Amino acid sequence: MPRAPAGSTIGVVSVHHPMSHVDAAWLRMDRPTNLMVINALLWFDETPDWERLRAAFTERIVERFPRFGQLARPGGPLGGPHWEDDPAFDPGDHFHRVALPAPHDRDALRALVGDIATAPLDHDRPLWDVSLIDDFEQGAAVLIRVHHAVGDGVALARVLLSASDDGDAGPGFAERNGHRTLVGSALRAGRAVLAHPRRTAERAITDLGTLAKLLLPGGERARLLKGEGHVGHRVAWCDPIDLWRVKRTARAYRVTVNDVLMAALAGALRTRAEANGAEPERLHALVPLNLRPLDEPLPPDLGNRFGLVLAALPVEYGHPVERLWEVSREMDAIKRSDEGVITYGILETMGRAPSAVEARLLEYFTSKASMVVTNVIGPRQRISFAGTPVAGALVWAPCAGDMRMTVSLFSYAGKVFAGFLTDAGIVPEPQRLADAFRAELLDLARRAGRLPS
Repeated sequence: MPRAPAGSTIGVVSVHHPMSHVDAAWLRMDRPTNLMVINALLWFDETPDWERLRAAFTERIVERFPRFGQLARPGGPLGGPHWEDDPAFDPGDHFHRVALPAPHDRDALRALVGDIATAPLDHDRPLWDVSLIDDFEQGAAVLIRVHHAVGDGVALARVLLSASDDGDAGPGFAERNGHRTLVGSALRAGRAVLAHPRRTAERAITDLGTLAKLLLPGGERARLLKGEGHVGHRVAWCDPIDLWRVKRTARAYRVTVNDVLMAALAGALRTRAEANGAEPERLHALVPLNLRPLDEPLPPDLGNRFGLVLAALPVEYGHPVERLWEVSREMDAIKRSDEGVITYGILETMGRAPSAVEARLLEYFTSKASMVVTNVIGPRQRISFAGTPVAGALVWAPCAGDMRMTVSLFSYAGKVFAGFLTDAGIVPEPQRLADAFRAELLDLARRAGRLPS
């Protein structure tokens, strides 16, 4: 990569690299009220060595993946979107050390993270930033922000894992550490069905239904999370829940862990609707579905290789177990379809379209959901950065169009962490949602515990 002293571009010729249509789509989706930025928050029970952490991040991520030293250019009449080597690139410009204001507790951290998440990344520099946050309780925190055009959430989570002290051991690392999407079985199930010729006609009918669900007129009917967008955002997360409780609940009701988590989310949203005096109505979430093999090394250019499934949240059901059965039924139908692959094709088409057409397609497609929900399994054991164990982690994907909330469900070291990033004008107090989610999950676990073994 061409280099020059920081702030100088004299005598340096920029090198262009092609940008995929899908990456271009994410680059152009940026809106002041919905930034296309993935936010990853890590916190520690003790303060890590910041210089050592910066050095590890620079060596294991920035120097390994060229996108972290390149500028994203949207293109124009004489050329399409592309990546361009930044001749003035200095990794040090992307690290910011800040002190958490008093009283240095979770509320203070939530407020600071919400403020930072509101700020757009500088498109005249490579699209990433790291905030090193001192004085969080007895330890510290790190907020990593990367534009979605650089790569999808699963790719960036794997990149982050590779910067840990455990490192990326190459093929098989992701599977050994349990890092896979909870709905990833949908893709494997789809391939299995396609392998049976007698099911081809049935599959075609199912995919036609999927296209109709995604493309026919009609958006989200419920207005609980809809409204004019605001620049300000808020974040919240609940105390973690033991993963064994969630697994026991899933076994007791013969459903998946993902079903249990989504049913708890539906219950929390019902609680919010009732508190607002609104009629509980069915809501929908766009859930990312990984489409790249997790047992292969990441490509150096990262990029986006995922689809989206439109998952129903049966808020209208009053009983927690009824919500769980309905979630399971809906997710089983998605697993029998090629929905994730189909939506990847839609995203690629959007990236090829002129900006005005893409904006209309984006508005049309995202109007069918109220939120984005990411369900990811992280490492089963604690990992460390700069010799300091990570106590907890959350990764929020961005929202697009008129969606106003993104939910992070992340399991790590035997715990489930749930976080909410919301439009401050639509959900000004997301902590109530986070606490309601935890209460719903524990309620399902207690009900499961009373069932015969």
